Amino acid sequence: MILEHGLSEDLIKIIEARHHNPSEILGPQRKKNITTVTLFLPDTKKAWLDNDLILKRIEGTDLFQWLGDSSLLSSHYSINRITHSGDAVSSFDPYSFPIQLSDFDLHLFSEGKHWHAYRILGAHPHQVDGIDGVLFATWAPSAQRVSVVGDFNQWDGRKHPMRVRSESGVWELFIPGISAGEIYKFEIRSQDGTLHSKLDPYGQQAELRPATASVVAKTSGHKWQDDGWMERRQRANWLNEPHSVYEVHMGSWRRNSEGGFLSYREMAEQMVPYVKELGFTHIELLPITEHPLDISWGYQTTGYFSATSRFGSPDDLRYFIDQCHQNNIGIILDWVPGHFPKDSHGLARFDGTALYEHADPRQGEHQDWGTYIFNYGRNEVTNFLLSSAFYWLEEFHIDGLRVDAVASMLYLDYSREDGQWVPNEHGGRENLEVIEFFKHMNTVLHQEHPGCLITAEESTSYPMVSRPAYMGGLGFSMKWNMGWMHDILEYMKEDPIHRRYNHDSLTFGLLYAFTENFVLPFSHDEVVHGKKSMLNKMPGDEWQQFANLRLLYTFMFTYPGKKLLFMGSEFAQGTEWNCEKALDWYVLDFPLHNGMKTLVGDLNKLYTSEPALYRHEFDPQGFEWLDCNDREQSIISYIRKSEQEYVISIFNFTPVPRLNYRIGVPEAGQYRIILNSDSHYYGGSNVENSETIEAENSPWSDKPYSIILNLPPLAGLVLQKI
Repeated sequence: MILEHGLSEDLIKIIEARHHNPSEILGPQRKKNITTVTLFLPDTKKAWLDNDLILKRIEGTDLFQWLGDSSLLSSHYSINRITHSGDAVSSFDPYSFPIQLSDFDLHLFSEGKHWHAYRILGAHPHQVDGIDGVLFATWAPSAQRVSVVGDFNQWDGRKHPMRVRSESGVWELFIPGISAGEIYKFEIRSQDGTLHSKLDPYGQQAELRPATASVVAKTSGHKWQDDGWMERRQRANWLNEPHSVYEVHMGSWRRNSEGGFLSYREMAEQMVPYVKELGFTHIELLPITEHPLDISWGYQTTGYFSATSRFGSPDDLRYFIDQCHQNNIGIILDWVPGHFPKDSHGLARFDGTALYEHADPRQGEHQDWGTYIFNYGRNEVTNFLLSSAFYWLEEFHIDGLRVDAVASMLYLDYSREDGQWVPNEHGGRENLEVIEFFKHMNTVLHQEHPGCLITAEESTSYPMVSRPAYMGGLGFSMKWNMGWMHDILEYMKEDPIHRRYNHDSLTFGLLYAFTENFVLPFSHDEVVHGKKSMLNKMPGDEWQQFANLRLLYTFMFTYPGKKLLFMGSEFAQGTEWNCEKALDWYVLDFPLHNGMKTLVGDLNKLYTSEPALYRHEFDPQGFEWLDCNDREQSIISYIRKSEQEYVISIFNFTPVPRLNYRIGVPEAGQYRIILNSDSHYYGGSNVENSETIEAENSPWSDKPYSIILNLPPLAGLVLQKI
């Protein structure tokens, strides 16, 4: 029937929504002084341009045309039409507007060097020649056709097909007359003719799950009040400053009275004073990038530029971060550039091909997690990830990123058997493209945002993770010390009677403690999946479990390295973490739990106020063993030092009090105990020592003087010279 009306192949493709570049046909096409306007207008009885230029229907179709003198037509003419239901509708023609994205922007994006690609791709309220609308753009180089669909066009992919921008693979369309708050997706027709309904990879807001569309985010109206914080961060010497992190899953920290999520603003009112009281310097948020499944904890990310709508709007999150900064608390975002889920509405097979991921499952799929792996060899893919990092740092004043699962990215054979992976060009197992990506990302982020912290969760012995790229390192600020965490937890699980046989677990970490800038993590991963809570990892009866945990935390806070503790661990929650409910806050009614919280607060205050404990955490000059060899009694002692000060820590890992125990000290004079994890304030047995302890002129452990202490059971003491 169509062919009987003599339609061109181009018009047939427009009707069938498979034209690769519809702007060649739709809108005004000018030849000399004559203009032809072609429009596709379903559900239309009659239509005209501006006030009186009649559009004629091409018989048997929903195509309308006007042909006439160019001078009669406005630059941005209105389309006026009557629908079949009798409604009068008026709008501007999107195809009357010129292209909006510059060739330079697209060139940078294709080169992988557009740090702010999120400003050109995605959906942005935009104005052209005084006319308001939204500019949409997405990257889909193998698509046959890409359309914007939403409530504004009845989700009809024929109505707003996008313009393709030559070799860049980017599609764009300015749609006048719509605004922030519109729900939309990209409808993509692949080369084989199948349709894919996709969220916007660069979308800055999303619907609340289980809905899966993107939302046109409004321009932020938040007025930041954190100038002082941002200026101090830029000048900060973070290597030599205290850094104690409270790791949080926002969905299960607390719940409201109905059992629902707290909003970002409610968390600002409740979490910020709580964390400030406990003395943590930073909050680290498990991923709040948009994700479809609550129980993924956020690690199955679908929105790399969208703050999850579970807790409110993007500006609500900005308010939360601003409140943190005004209370001298930094914010670190857990960020997942290693993999993404296979959900059909997300990045997977975005344009019908393996676009963001590798096509070969030996390179492109995580077998353990059932996810896709990014193709780090494509400039546009690494640009996507780098731009995401810039977005959170710049648009939300995030102070740093914790990069998830770095080991899985670095090694091509990660969790794979022989034959299930593809070696690199040299025949090795290292992912050379990832290595270059990390070096570039960390270099430019630190360069453009001095003071930001990029921390790697890296569980292997890969060298120089936290050394600058110019020195041959990966350029991260810090690295989680997974080896120390594993060793000390295995040691603490032992019945104290057996600990003397595993004494090396206490001391081995100092052999490599200064090879990286380490964070000491007791994270969410250690209190789930049958690993038990921090409290229930500890052996013995109830009193011994609490004493062991107080001992462990005191050891961590005096040991070289920055600190990280997962929520609930600060008050010794007894059950494993469950992301589907709030923490067990009721346990704070019990003295031992409340005592643990008090201890953690005091440890933070000690750590952040004593330069000896933080000035040289990454430098061997800040640490000195006093005695690491008393394995028979499971006792260790060491000195932490700054340029002018030092503190002494001594730990008894058995439930037996050690009375009149002698340790060496470097100077004559009086010493006092500034923290005792066995204090009755924390629920301890309160084994007593003198208020001041006089050093004796008796050399001990290579020191010219010594002091005698009563060591409490399962406890740590921190001393300072008066």
